[in-house]
Amino acid sequence: MRRPTALPAIAALTVAALLATTARPANAATPPPAPDESVPVTVAPETDTPALVDDVADPVDATIAPDRAAKAHLAGHRDRYRIGDPAGTLTTASVETDGERETVRLNQRYKGLPVFGAQYVVRTEKTAGERTVTGTSGTYFTDLDVDTTATPIPTAVAVSRAVEEVRRSLHPGAAVVASAPRPGTTATDLVGTDQGLLVMPTGTGVLARRVLVKGTDTVSGRPVLRDVYVGATTGVPLLSVSRLKSFAAEQQPVAATSPATAPQHQASTGTGSVIGQGTTLHGTTVPISLLDAGSYLMMDVTHRRPSGATVPITTWDGRGWDYYDLLDSRLPEGMTPFASPSTTLGADLTDAGAVDAAWDAAQVFEWYQAKLGRDSLDDAGMPIDSVVGITYGGNPFVNAYWDGLRMVYGSGDDEYLSLAADPDVVGHEMTHGVVEHTADLVYAGQPGALNEAIADYFGNAIDVDVSGTPMSDPQAGLLGGDLCRTLAPADCALRDLDDGATTADFQHLIDIASMDYGGVHLNSTIVSGALWDLRQALDKTLADRIVYRALTDYLTPMSDFVDARDAVLASAKSFHLSKKDLKVVQTAFDSRGITAKWKANLYGKGTKMLIDRLNTGMYADMKASAAGGWFTVPRSDANRTEPTSIWVGRIDGKGTPYRISPDDGSTNGFPHTDGRRVVWLSILLDPDSPTWETNRILSAPIGGGPVRELYRSPYRIDGLGFDRDVVTWSQYDPAQQYLDVVRYLRIGSPTVHTLTHPDWFGNATAPNVEGGKISYVRYEIFPQPDANGHWWSLGVEVHDLATGRTTYAGGDAGAERMSYPDLSRTGVAWMTDRDYGTIVDGEWSKGAFHNSVRLFDLATSTSRLLFEENSPQAIRADTVALSDTTLTVTEEAPVSAWLENGGYPDNSLNPKLKQYTFQGRYIGPASCSPGAQMFATAASGREVIFMDSSAAGFGLAYASGARSCR
Repeated sequence: MRRPTALPAIAALTVAALLATTARPANAATPPPAPDESVPVTVAPETDTPALVDDVADPVDATIAPDRAAKAHLAGHRDRYRIGDPAGTLTTASVETDGERETVRLNQRYKGLPVFGAQYVVRTEKTAGERTVTGTSGTYFTDLDVDTTATPIPTAVAVSRAVEEVRRSLHPGAAVVASAPRPGTTATDLVGTDQGLLVMPTGTGVLARRVLVKGTDTVSGRPVLRDVYVGATTGVPLLSVSRLKSFAAEQQPVAATSPATAPQHQASTGTGSVIGQGTTLHGTTVPISLLDAGSYLMMDVTHRRPSGATVPITTWDGRGWDYYDLLDSRLPEGMTPFASPSTTLGADLTDAGAVDAAWDAAQVFEWYQAKLGRDSLDDAGMPIDSVVGITYGGNPFVNAYWDGLRMVYGSGDDEYLSLAADPDVVGHEMTHGVVEHTADLVYAGQPGALNEAIADYFGNAIDVDVSGTPMSDPQAGLLGGDLCRTLAPADCALRDLDDGATTADFQHLIDIASMDYGGVHLNSTIVSGALWDLRQALDKTLADRIVYRALTDYLTPMSDFVDARDAVLASAKSFHLSKKDLKVVQTAFDSRGITAKWKANLYGKGTKMLIDRLNTGMYADMKASAAGGWFTVPRSDANRTEPTSIWVGRIDGKGTPYRISPDDGSTNGFPHTDGRRVVWLSILLDPDSPTWETNRILSAPIGGGPVRELYRSPYRIDGLGFDRDVVTWSQYDPAQQYLDVVRYLRIGSPTVHTLTHPDWFGNATAPNVEGGKISYVRYEIFPQPDANGHWWSLGVEVHDLATGRTTYAGGDAGAERMSYPDLSRTGVAWMTDRDYGTIVDGEWSKGAFHNSVRLFDLATSTSRLLFEENSPQAIRADTVALSDTTLTVTEEAPVSAWLENGGYPDNSLNPKLKQYTFQGRYIGPASCSPGAQMFATAASGREVIFMDSSAAGFGLAYASGARSCR
């Protein structure tokens, strides 16, 4: 049984549709006339420029530089490529030569600004003084129409929006997150740094600002290093991409240990290279090249480029250093290479994983150089740096990653060796460097899964070749199989390229960390399995060359699974394979379901959609409301270029949903309806406001009509409820001694009431109102810790408007997260998590994987703990919805599925809606939709509406409960 390397939680940072869109946007230009019929092309749906042109032989000037020749070719075939001004809109990213082959990568710019992910490749052959273009591929966006001179919002506001979006994405369903940092973490929180303007190619484009968000989630301890793209004039977050490309999905902290202290080395003038020897963690004695500098440093300077220059391979001592220390472009001050007093490396360097890291890095470098002719990771002789033995919040770290400059390997733990102890892991991370310097596949969604797939393929290929393992070996496809101290390889491995995964297993996930950046690991073996099948069926050296050429000559940052199929097939044709062998290549992808037909039908099956393409963040303020046969929900435009607006429609699907909020540039959320009227929160950018925002509570008849402003404030409103004539909200108010207060008013009356408690200090937030009662979260901060060391308590209170009486409905001291409570006329229910990741006697506590669900019965004023997170009946709950008779819980897969399947069971990260009685008896699933089912809203009985990922851009679906989904 394996311990999972990641604990998923429902979270989401909205991602632009550009990573998943499969249909031409509604506002795209009319398709152009067909290009030259003699040229086989595949047209990308987001652009009029062909995604792939193959099997051509167009002459082009051989006397000029390859990139100038490439642009001249594009300019000379405007009817084919639809690129009006190649010289003015394309900048040279790289020029690679391989014998007579030349590959030119050109990045698109629009009015001088870079266009995210837009790159076009031109392939040529130059021989006997003549140059011929053989094909092109990539993405060039032809329909851009962006005002790049528009006045952007202040940079500080955009940075603040990016930071807040990341903070919300870490705990999107939570009403309150405890503010004190977990043991072993620091309270650095998150900071953002402006990285400049660019154009995001959604629809006709949007001017955006890239913000680097860096820091720590103070609750989970998770390090954060993300590029967040924010609408420069709207402040709308568009996309988040991690800079850290890990071997496994992100790990949560584990039991604290006392990490070893990194030795400090004295400076020396010695410069001699000597061959020493060390023992790997698997007991093999290997030669290690060292540098004599007084002591013997693990710096290998024996490897050379074709030019004769040296490529240093250095193994840095990461013991005593933490994940957080490495979130920068430079190594921490004081970090040194591993060192030994003699040429025979000691057991401490074996135990640290240093010997494995140095030996494996040299093997990977040599394999790429000998097999594929590659000159280091960037094909330009870049140094190879490995940092070995780091921890994670002071705890053992069972993961490894490429950070854009170097490989970083975790310390391992009681079961897992140092992550450098398996050559396929080292090959995987070093291949991320190769990918970054070639196709540079965006690390989210399908491009991110393709990034992982290629790293898996070459990492495993190198391991198999270096070890002499035959491809027919049942364990040849295992990744990380040699990392464990006691478990067998099949039980230890974190992925298996022979797992048989197909597109039927594709998981519709959201592109953020806690959902694996859209399944970059979970969906990767669909493609890597196809590539591995190819290596098993063809000569393995030929297969490697085909995949490598597809990566270096065909794929571009936005390539998806079907683009990978097309690239590998085109690459195979360039090697002049027989028809029989080309059929083998095609079958490898067909057998995994990677076809154009699958891509065309990727979204929209298996559920009754009320409205598609919501294109909003998966947060409580984007949750829908339902009453009286009507629903209301926030929605952005099809390309996610505008702030969210409020839409209404019929639950029975009759009629066409329509927009009810004004088109004034405001961001709208927290919609509520009672079936007659809609009330919502509207946030308007306001340069005259001290916060640059005006928060307004607006109201309109559900059938349309005048919009009334009920309340406004410059200060943040982050919760809203409405029933009949009562509107309630939570608000930050600097005039109050509390961080947040709950307020309410009655429509038609200007009086605003504040619910305060003079006998406690803390937040009151996440209010809801139903049947004359207001429920809200009470977050109390104690002046001193209680007997169990808790500094705070999370609970729920219910205020009766008729009597003025407030009742405490229950809660948990020390709880770290709580969902927005849901109130019906019969009760109020919520989720709490008080045991985010605790070790008991060296093992994960059950509560580290589960959450508690509590229900307060209004009729009897009794609080019932339906599911206790440390009990045998515990569930993995995230959010709840409550009708008068039924509790609907958003749940993730049982932890047993994670443990028994190595952390990657089918649909493991796709949350589902499960329904219970008020006594906790399971009734059945709310819906059998294959996608993620999130943020349910209860109507009557078992009826729910919810956000569903099986529709592109997430749609709003309706379900009325089922007995089972078999």
